[in-house]
Amino acid sequence: MEESFKHSGYKEYVAGLFAGVATVIIGHPFDTVKVKLQKHNTTVHGITYRNGLHCTARILATEGVRGLYTGATPSFVGMAFESSLLFGIYSQTKQLLQGGIQSSRPQPQVIIPSAALGGAIISFVLCPSELVKCRMQIQGTDSLVPKCSGYSSSLDCALKTIKSDGAPFVLKPGSSDHSSLVDMGIGILSGGLGGVAFWSTVLPLDVAKTIIQTAPDKSYSTNPFQVLYSIYQSAGLRGCYAGLGPTIARAFPANAAAIVTWELAMKLLGIKNN
Repeated sequence: MEESFKHSGYKEYVAGLFAGVATVIIGHPFDTVKVKLQKHNTTVHGITYRNGLHCTARILATEGVRGLYTGATPSFVGMAFESSLLFGIYSQTKQLLQGGIQSSRPQPQVIIPSAALGGAIISFVLCPSELVKCRMQIQGTDSLVPKCSGYSSSLDCALKTIKSDGAPFVLKPGSSDHSSLVDMGIGILSGGLGGVAFWSTVLPLDVAKTIIQTAPDKSYSTNPFQVLYSIYQSAGLRGCYAGLGPTIARAFPANAAAIVTWELAMKLLGIKNN
């Protein structure tokens, strides 16, 4: 079944912004643990965490819950813009490729290029905020970064990074309560499984990204494959997948929260989403 529909303009971007905020609220503590595992269990000659729970326990013991949200400010800013652009561009591109016709069935030939374009564009927004976030997250518990060389805030980190390195660029709505619950369940399941599949595939490159972005030496290689090879030589395959536990644990609730929030926001804004 197909029907004509109109572009809803800015509303998709607003819905995406809410999805981004929900992702950070749910997922940032997991992300903090992931970054510390990636840094400490690959290149830093300090404490090595046994697993994600060990790392979490140490953070809570020394910094409390606040420590798990270190670097959350750039995450909120970055993810808000990222999700806004990602969901907005995805929706607008999909509508354009469908030629104004709304289909009741998934169309891979429309969905794949729409998602790819959105992902390519948001990488330019995400990279600077990720850099600041990671540099903030490796401070605090068990950090080998001298306090005199640390950052007092995310803004301080961003300004010092720019000064020293230049620009930081290294459910379908239902008509009843029952169908709404079904849509929400589908959103949670699809978002969660999608997140798990994604992170299971790209985690080694994410490990390399963390190491590159937090390297104190400016001469450190920025080639992710060279970095991965170095990690493999020193820590083996396990090092290339450092942070896998908290990443998978984060993927389901964080991505599910993003999809469900997106669907609810679209419904509240009166937008049909197919």
